[in-house]
Parts: sequence; structure tokens; C-alpha cells
Amino acid sequence: MRILIVDDTTTARVFAQKCLANIGLHDAEFIQAVHGLDALKKIRENPPDLILTDLIMPEMDGETLLKELKNDADLNHIPVLVVSSAANVARKDALMAMGALDVLPKPFSTTEIYNVLKIFLEPKEGSDAWGE
Repeated sequence: MRILIVDDTTTARVFAQKCLANIGLHDAEFIQAVHGLDALKKIRENPPDLILTDLIMPEMDGETLLKELKNDADLNHIPVLVVSSAANVARKDALMAMGALDVLPKPFSTTEIYNVLKIFLEPKEGSDAWGE
């Protein structure tokens, strides 16, 4: 499984990766991007199975990245989890309406991210956790 973590702060990317490893995704291939344009390039080269993105970043913010992905027929199936200190209830509702898997406040806890992603962690009969 490939997971792309998009944040302009190194500390936030490392924290997210550690949380994902702690909930059982330690064998995942983690890719990092520093903003939305960097992420789009990496996504188009080799699409990940899951994207975690911050909202406020230079070059291209997370909301624009989400819109780009959800408007691309080849990429709109990729789940996008938004993590941001800038999210409020109205913004969360708008991001969910755009196709975000969920929106978590920053910093999030291991429990919070587990609760969102546990559906991907439970193996389905005859497949791995991601249905492959």
C-alpha cells in the first residue's frame, strides 16, 4: 500500500507517518510531498492508495488539491483525508461535500485517525485490507 502525506511542515509529515504506522500501516510505502503541486506530480507518476493532506500550504493548498483529484476521472477514486488546524464545522462540511474521506483537526490523535481509517484496516474475505 502506498500512502502520500502532503504537508509543508516536516514535523507534521513525520508525525502523520508515525500515527499511521502505529495503527497498523507500518508496512506501507510512505511518500511525502511539501505542497499540492508536488503532490499532484507524485500522484500522476504513481498513484497512492491513500492521501493525507494539510489545507494551508504554499504553491497549492489542500482544498485545491482535493478539487483537482476529485475532478480527474483517473484519480477521483483515491481516498483523501484532510488534516488541518484551519478546519471548522462549516469548512469540514464543504470539504466532505467535495469528496474528502474525512477532516481531522491538527494535531490529531492515533485514536482519531484509526477511527477514520479502520474500515481500510479490516481485511475483507479473500483480499488484503485494501481490497487487492
